[in-house]
Amino acid sequence: QVQLVESGGGLVEPGGSLRLSCTTSGHSNTLASMAWFRQAPGKEREYVSVITPGGGRIINMSVKHRFTISRDNNKNTVWLQMNSLAPEDTARYFCAAALAEPTPNNPDDYPNWGRGTQVTVPS
Repeated sequence: QVQLVESGGGLVEPGGSLRLSCTTSGHSNTLASMAWFRQAPGKEREYVSVITPGGGRIINMSVKHRFTISRDNNKNTVWLQMNSLAPEDTARYFCAAALAEPTPNNPDDYPNWGRGTQVTVPS
């Protein structure tokens, strides 16, 4: 019954930018930490960034200074702004929600997931 829907992925040249969106319904977004994860073929799923209900942020050092997570609780929406994209950023990006305080880099702490959106940066 909890619904998360990602959008905004696509094909972008190196150095380009994308903004991913995640809309949520079926739960209180103001009480849930939200996160973006990504997974490339043959790789483990890794967290990109986490944002708490109050707007606190945790970010993977691999994307710090390039990616920014944000949220609008009134609109039940979470965004991931991605700048200076590189081929190593190519992956499927997933939105996830946790009602309890999660460990950032632990997918098992996020019981609710969207279907994902593909980001491709060619070399």
